[in-house]
Amino acid sequence: MPKDLTVSLLLDFYGNMLTEKQREVVEFYYNDDLSLSEIAENEGITRQGVRDAIKRAEMQLREMEERLGFVKRTAELRATLREIYEAADRIKQTNSRCSYVGQIEEDADKILQNTQKLLGE
Repeated sequence: MPKDLTVSLLLDFYGNMLTEKQREVVEFYYNDDLSLSEIAENEGITRQGVRDAIKRAEMQLREMEERLGFVKRTAELRATLREIYEAADRIKQTNSRCSYVGQIEEDADKILQNTQKLLGE
């Protein structure tokens, strides 16, 4: 069964909405990189049971994303914040090369700091 690593991201956002057992099995498979056989042995179920549980959980995670769109929205927000950061950086550089205005420098610094904080950098 090929691994779709977007499931790991979906699990970060929606994992708490799965049952504890589903979440554990998916985490073992995607995050801990255990094989179906290893999970089956650890959980005391069949390999087919593990596969079915993973497939059901994947379907639920994708359905949640389709309805709620948190992963897509977060990616869009990060991309927009990155654009804001880059624009503020260009403004700051232009300000330092042209007619320097202190207020522009301060505002650009605030924008850069706040976007870095929001981006987790």
